[in-house]
Amino acid sequence: MILFRLKCAADHEFEGWFRDNDAFDRQHASGDLACPVCGDKSVEKALMAPRLGRSQEPAPPSAAEMRRALQELRKQVETHCDYVGPGFAEEARRIHRGETPARGIYGEATPVESRALADEGIEVACIPWVPPNDA
Repeated sequence: MILFRLKCAADHEFEGWFRDNDAFDRQHASGDLACPVCGDKSVEKALMAPRLGRSQEPAPPSAAEMRRALQELRKQVETHCDYVGPGFAEEARRIHRGETPARGIYGEATPVESRALADEGIEVACIPWVPPNDA
């Protein structure tokens, strides 16, 4: 739907909603448009400022909010997952092959190791590891 600002020959301004520009053109050509104030059928589009839509998306999180979220994520990972240190890539492979029980793990892996795991179909994620608190 499009909202047009309209004006009659007597300079009365009003608004009208139309499905699209073609709908306005059809109603205008057929004489179906009339001023609600005086009934004049000489209706034209009036000048109007463009209406710029604003995004309804929330503002991005602040740096402090992001830091708190990453600290909470770290806390959850440390609480619920096993730390496997620099042996992360090999332990992830053992879990993937069913050689060791499936569980959440975390540790260190180089970018090359992470890419190799992904190429093997093993899901991994790199998480920014912020200090656990601001102290």
